[in-house]
Order: sequence, then structure tokens, then C-alpha cells
Amino acid sequence: MSDVFAMEKSSAGRQFAVSESASRRIAKLLEGEPSGSMLRVTVSGGGCSGYQYGFGFDSDKTADDHVFEANGVTVVVDDVSLDLLAGAELDFVEDLIGASFQVKNPNATSSCGCGSSFAV
Repeated sequence: MSDVFAMEKSSAGRQFAVSESASRRIAKLLEGEPSGSMLRVTVSGGGCSGYQYGFGFDSDKTADDHVFEANGVTVVVDDVSLDLLAGAELDFVEDLIGASFQVKNPNATSSCGCGSSFAV
């Protein structure tokens, strides 16, 4: 995790990191969203490996949300998703085949070729 800008512990002691590259991209995307918006990272059942990552913008927090702040941006993860993301890093990668958010998840035992789904 060489590009980590912020790794914070939630109130339950679980960690989630946001790289500097990811925080810059989130900030850029938030320019087109309503004030007070934040990136929500979720994990749901599905995808080719059993679970899949989801990314979206939200302006509301729920009672089971964990809030992580990095470089002026806010990322929220619900409690159930954080169980599967504990210790993970959110990164934004640009290469020859495109640009995307990627999750480096130490809990994943395998993942699909596109990197959007994983198994535990």
C-alpha cells in the first residue's frame, strides 16, 4: 500500500484505506454531485466469484455506516460490507486498458479476471 493517503479504523476497530489516487478521483467526480455527497462502497452477493463491489454517490448516512475521510473526501461503508472489506484499500488505477476503482482486499481468496467480484 505505497500510495495510501488515509487508513482509518472504524469505531469497531476495522480498517479501510483510501489511496491518494482514489481520493483525487473521488474529489473530481464529486464536482458533478450535490453538495454533501460522499462515495458509498458496498459489497453484495453476485458476480462471477460470489460477491461484487459496488460504488455510488450518496448524501445520506445510516446508523450502521462507517465513515472514512481522506484528502477532503468522505467514503462510507455499511457495517455488513465492512466485514468483507476490513483491511482493504480502495485505489484508482489508470493503465493502457482503461481506468477504474480497484479494491485490494486481503479477505478475498479469489477474484474474477475483471476484479469486480471476489470470493471469501
